[in-house]
Amino acid sequence: MERYPVPRILRELSGPFVENGHSLYLVGGAVRDFLLGKENDDFDFTTDARPEEVIALFPGRTIPTGIKHGTVTVRFRGQSYEITTFRTEGDYSDGRHPDSVSFVRSLESDLERRDFTINALACSLETGRILDFHGGIEDLERHMIRAIGVPEKRFQEDALRMMRACRFSSKLDFEVEESTLEAIRRNAGNIVHVSAERIREELFKILSSDHPAKGLLLLQESGLMKYILPELEEGIGMRQKGMHRYDVFGHIIAAVQASADLKAPLAVRLAALLHDIGKPRSMRLKGGEPTFYSHEIISERLARDILSRLKCSNEEIETCALLVREHMFNYSDEWSDSAVRRFLLRVGRENIPLLFALRRADQLAIDGSVNEAALKRLSERIQLEIDRGSALTIRDLKINGRDLMELGMRPGPEMGARLSELLELVIENPELNEREKLLSISRQEGTP
Repeated sequence: MERYPVPRILRELSGPFVENGHSLYLVGGAVRDFLLGKENDDFDFTTDARPEEVIALFPGRTIPTGIKHGTVTVRFRGQSYEITTFRTEGDYSDGRHPDSVSFVRSLESDLERRDFTINALACSLETGRILDFHGGIEDLERHMIRAIGVPEKRFQEDALRMMRACRFSSKLDFEVEESTLEAIRRNAGNIVHVSAERIREELFKILSSDHPAKGLLLLQESGLMKYILPELEEGIGMRQKGMHRYDVFGHIIAAVQASADLKAPLAVRLAALLHDIGKPRSMRLKGGEPTFYSHEIISERLARDILSRLKCSNEEIETCALLVREHMFNYSDEWSDSAVRRFLLRVGRENIPLLFALRRADQLAIDGSVNEAALKRLSERIQLEIDRGSALTIRDLKINGRDLMELGMRPGPEMGARLSELLELVIENPELNEREKLLSISRQEGTP
């Protein structure tokens, strides 16, 4: 069997363990990815030494990070390493945390509690020898995600493992073994007991993978999606007219995959997932054909609801909502310069690359082509306005709130509204963006 090329620093880390009659193993993803020829420096360690023994091996250089569950952080050569004692676990009454933890001396017993065979591979840091008690290497060769032991039990221990199966499928482009998939279908409803934060993390990892469509389709096929993103399933079977190749659901999945193929950042992939989610609720028949007028407005509202439900940050919510709302922009060369400036004001200079990436993914999902010429012309016109120094935000105005205060206006909402009005004037007529002209306009309009 192939041996893991143990880095020198990890071999040295194992020295105190070996010298005192213990073993230290690298487990999980790093070993799996080595066998797949992928890079992975996210190391997980396990040992037969009990937590107090680990602390004794590195006096003054440990932190009891999760000592209740056997985890100690060791500071070694300027690095921090989390090392967990071999353990077995009791029942999972809450579907997430074990009711009890027992420390053991057997690596095999420790690996039995892990989720999937491909994540239960271990490597001796003393010799580099790889240990496989559950057929993980064979499953790697078969490109298969398979639960260890009885799948039902693994998913009842921690329901998030069901999403992790979909995530590893999308990350590695593997299939989920049939009995494992059937167990997910039977237990899908238990995902409601998992926190929104943990669900969000797994969903974002699926979206960030090279094959997000695979993971998303597995969420739907396994029954998990109706508990996580029920709004998305409303698009299944809803046909679209024109050049669309897919129903609404299929189009969304294709747009997410296209955004991944374009190597777009997570913000774009998330917007691709939600950009048409309001279509089913906006659908009306006109002459027997479906129409989706203003679906972007409904999609924005649903996106905000969904991302709030997933406990996303305000920045994540606002960026995604903006991209969803603006994804239907329809540029033509007939746009006036002021229309280009208004577009820039609405979207924000920093969001233009994200919106263009979303437009490319959306068009690719429709019929496989992108109108790059139109995007290029709009990009050139945007750059021209930027090079001209056009006022695109209130900060670009030649006067500010202090100037308005000198005219007698008090700070507050009315001052903000007045500055917005001046910006509107300047966007329409850039030559007005001079201090004296703006002060004159403000005097003529009067101040409270």
